[in-house]
Amino acid sequence: MLYLKNAQPASHIEVLDRGFHYGDGCFTTARVRHNRIELYDRHLARLQISNQKLSLNANLDLITESLELLCESESELNGTLKIVLSRGIGQRGYSLPEHPADLWLFYYPQVVADFEFEQIQSGVLQQALGLTMPSLVGLKTLNRLEQVLLKQEADQRAWPEALVTDVQGGIVEGVSSNCFILINNTWITPELRYNGVFGVMRAEILQRMQDQGVACQQRYIDMDEILHIQSLFFCNALSPMKIVTQFEQRALDANACIELFNRLRLNQMS
Repeated sequence: MLYLKNAQPASHIEVLDRGFHYGDGCFTTARVRHNRIELYDRHLARLQISNQKLSLNANLDLITESLELLCESESELNGTLKIVLSRGIGQRGYSLPEHPADLWLFYYPQVVADFEFEQIQSGVLQQALGLTMPSLVGLKTLNRLEQVLLKQEADQRAWPEALVTDVQGGIVEGVSSNCFILINNTWITPELRYNGVFGVMRAEILQRMQDQGVACQQRYIDMDEILHIQSLFFCNALSPMKIVTQFEQRALDANACIELFNRLRLNQMS
């Protein structure tokens, strides 16, 4: 693993960093292949929105500078990038420091192949998400305690990914993914009105559905509708489609997902 702070080599994180004390910041995780960040425009747009809403004032041009520095030390970048905006060092208490946020870039090298779909078993987790402050809905902030606890439950049930509901009983997303659900032969993705993350792969799939004339509703999905699920898949920036073949005690139709994967050419990302 290699990591940079503000486009400079770094060896440690300051103990007074507000990202550590308060989860004060945001992040995005992307796939990099042949020195190119896949879905980069969507990752950058999401960071810009979070940067503005959280008043981080980070210099996002440092992403390009960081990549250039990494390319000097690596023959070719292939693997995973995590870009973190942290408020940085601040005084004790919640008041904001005046300096711009720090931009961290973490590089995890690995072999990267074409995107493929996966087939998994899944179900619904018992723990539920709370409702989020409206200005934070959709943002991928550094505070991920809910996901840590949800992942623990999913691991205990040997599910690579699982459906997560909120305290009002609506389906929201997966633990670290968004979801698309086929009900009555219509694709639906939760609207993320009160919580959840606006995933870059979710946005890409919705755009490709629109371009290909595939109807997809963005609406509230009640827990009662789980019994009517025909097909289900999860998606995030590192995996465009985790197809659920076994949902708790019930088999789901994987073919509808596979047909959609091929129609949307989800093995190809720009």
